[in-house]
Amino acid sequence: MNEASPVQGAEAPPSGAADHPIQLPRWAEWTSSHPYTVGLEEEVMLLDGYDGLLVNCGEQVLRRLPPRLGSHASAETHEATIELASAPHRTARGAACDAAALRQGLAVELAGQNILAASAGTHPLAHWTGTKISRGARYRIVYESMRELARREPTFGLHVHVGVADADKAIVLQNRLRAHLPLLLALSVNSPFWQGRDTGFASTRTPIFQAFPRVGVPRAFPSYSEYVEAIDQLLRCGAFPGPTFLWWDVRLQAGLGTVETRVMDAQTTVADTLALVALVQTIAHLELEEGYQPSRLIHADEVIHENRFLAARDGMSARFIDPVADRRVPAVESLDHLLSAARSHAEELGCEDALQHVAEMARHTGASRQRQIAKAHGVGSVAPALAELFAARLAR
Repeated sequence: MNEASPVQGAEAPPSGAADHPIQLPRWAEWTSSHPYTVGLEEEVMLLDGYDGLLVNCGEQVLRRLPPRLGSHASAETHEATIELASAPHRTARGAACDAAALRQGLAVELAGQNILAASAGTHPLAHWTGTKISRGARYRIVYESMRELARREPTFGLHVHVGVADADKAIVLQNRLRAHLPLLLALSVNSPFWQGRDTGFASTRTPIFQAFPRVGVPRAFPSYSEYVEAIDQLLRCGAFPGPTFLWWDVRLQAGLGTVETRVMDAQTTVADTLALVALVQTIAHLELEEGYQPSRLIHADEVIHENRFLAARDGMSARFIDPVADRRVPAVESLDHLLSAARSHAEELGCEDALQHVAEMARHTGASRQRQIAKAHGVGSVAPALAELFAARLAR
């Protein structure tokens, strides 16, 4: 695929930046990756096979995984969680097939231990008193920094990486993705329950995770060099150990050469995961090759933050603020406009079939699925029902 070309309205590096390059700190040196390749990470909950409650056995599970699976699995902050990570792929379907194989392999390995795996933004019955922090060095730092805040109920996200050739294009993409975060969240909502109660939110994960520092929507940065200086000052002063302790909804991963979108709840089925990965990849292509969102929205911090809240609360029933039209717009209308504009880009990326499932997700989100299960069988039945869908095969 062609590398991204400058687009009207996109942020460009300052004039003369190429003639007088700054000396980057090592963490900020950009690793060039093939444009628009995608990889994904899924944070998975571990359940007791008897009662469907969270079980703090992440370290035990990771030790027992065979190398072919263990190389794609890692610990997370909470012991009831592990992360599965695909390899990078040219297509969204390739990444999702990789994720499906990882899910199926994990389910097989867990079956002999009477442990189940499931995927959603939160566990419906989890309570902070049952939370244990993983013992790895990274998570000791998290606990020492966050204190008891780190023992909040576990949350589970879907993270999508998109390859970008250079840092200048990456900061443009991060800036432009800011405007899409509310819609991506609205589509992915999959955590309506907290401590056994319906919160009235479609994504309870969002406000729970918001208690951590360095989360939410990052500000727009005029250039990569200004981004690097802003973050490096915090690192030089010892605020946190490295850039991976930025937990923004979208962030740069210089060492991987990717822009990582992190706003979305973890998805119950790999089919839903595929649809969201395809949408993120298509949005990246649309924004870097053409420029879709107007500059007025890209830099409208108050609007983006308010729309993000509305998305977490109402999902695809949200009515977003449109600062250009100066009115409220249904999220489904925003999605229709986006899909229409992105159709040719999806075709170029080979993911137009996957995007067809996005419209279905808009009508029936993960949050509405959980509420239907709870209404029919009680909230205690939700997590086991999620586990039944975890290793479902991806349709061809």
